[in-house]
Amino acid sequence: MLSLILHLILTILLALPKAEGFLPKWQLIVATMAVFNTFQNFATLKLTLTALQARTFAAWTLTSAVVRGYAATISTIKPVVVIYDMALFTYLIAFGHFTSELFIFRTAKINVPVLSPVVVSTVSLVWMFQQYEFYVRS
Repeated sequence: MLSLILHLILTILLALPKAEGFLPKWQLIVATMAVFNTFQNFATLKLTLTALQARTFAAWTLTSAVVRGYAATISTIKPVVVIYDMALFTYLIAFGHFTSELFIFRTAKINVPVLSPVVVSTVSLVWMFQQYEFYVRS
């Protein structure tokens, strides 16, 4: 059991950003904790005021994790790629959140206020995927 724990710690340490200083490592640790907190929000829906509230907080926490994770690697990745990818992820998370509320959890009804973020995120995702090479090429 101890060797498994040591192996896990070593694996985590090897995955840490290679940038100088402790800030990138801290950002990655906080981002990882935010991902686990996202899963916790989904797993403990009954402990919050409403399930919708828990899922909304989970979406926000996941978005924060993406931004923090990229902040941890900014010194090793071209900045335009970081910003472009973060924007892509925000649209993807918004799309996932709103479509799941519409079609899986059924807490939202199909109307303009709900469809607006679905349409914007869908158009943005498709457009950004199509233009990825144009904007982030070396």
